[in-house]
Amino acid sequence: MFTFQKNKLLLATGLLTIAGAANAGYSFDLTDKDKITFGGFIKADARYVNGNIGATDYWYGGGTVLDNSQSNLGIAVNETRFNAKYQHGDVTGFIEMDFYGDGVAGGGNEVISNSSHPRLRHAFIKYQNILAGQTWTTFMNTSALAEAADFGGPLVAAAFIRQSQIRYTNGGLQLAIENPETYGGYRGSKTTKDDSVPDFIAKYTFKGDWGNVSVSALARQLRSLSNDTQSALGYGIAGRINTFGKDDFRFQLHGGEVGRYVGVTASTDMVGEEVEETTSISVAYRHFWTDDMRSTVFYGNTETDLTDRDRSHWGVNLFKNVTKQLSFGIEVGNFQMAESDADSDYVQFSAKYVL
Repeated sequence: MFTFQKNKLLLATGLLTIAGAANAGYSFDLTDKDKITFGGFIKADARYVNGNIGATDYWYGGGTVLDNSQSNLGIAVNETRFNAKYQHGDVTGFIEMDFYGDGVAGGGNEVISNSSHPRLRHAFIKYQNILAGQTWTTFMNTSALAEAADFGGPLVAAAFIRQSQIRYTNGGLQLAIENPETYGGYRGSKTTKDDSVPDFIAKYTFKGDWGNVSVSALARQLRSLSNDTQSALGYGIAGRINTFGKDDFRFQLHGGEVGRYVGVTASTDMVGEEVEETTSISVAYRHFWTDDMRSTVFYGNTETDLTDRDRSHWGVNLFKNVTKQLSFGIEVGNFQMAESDADSDYVQFSAKYVL
């Protein structure tokens, strides 16, 4: 009884304390060794799209090419997310969800309820140097993603995957085995998994007051349409460099047989019996006009050798923080699929409240 009452008192006390950092969320000390933190944000987007690539809630690596140009206005809150972190000594558990649970539009309808399905983003356990569960692939450098109103900025040219893995970290070195999947290859039967060898990833990140740069390598075994195995190797160099004041420059360069790891469907692993090669580059510069007002200009392009895809996305935005938690933003840009002679312009307004 005493322990229960003590825990209730600690929890009630924790409710009165809000972490100082905008992204820290709300932390509660349950015992001397147990802590739980809730975080996330609420985000509302109004998005106008005009062109001959079908409108979506955000641009990724592909799209539907239309016979004629069309315009569309959409207002959505699907990017809203919630997470919880549990800590007990050296053990940390983390889980996060958003509301893109059925494709890019989140599975809702615009006729009656505009409901959207919840989606698992992260769920992992971390003990000392070992992480097990689903989170960002070790291949990517999350700090190199551009700040954008459009979900993730130029995803068409970014390393961007969340998947299950086992990762070892020692300082700047990270080694991981991750869930395999051949995009564009052998599918097998509905009851048979087709990939049997995990993806192997190694990354080293150099860090300092100047920022960070990571170098990553990827080795995989893929399955062709005829179920033959093929080896694939890819590389990545990415980082965020501090420049003047609070400004920073972010970049990503990926090449080789990176397949599904880069471009969010812009590149495939296998085309028939051959492994596809991809070249992808993304750059972004963020400038602070004042302490609470900033802009990012970004560009990303991905080209493939077998499918001859040439896809790019550029944008420029302006964000204003009203408080540490509340911000508003506006962004204009263009998404292009050059191989299909298709492109669409967009304007997006966002309001975001961070827990």
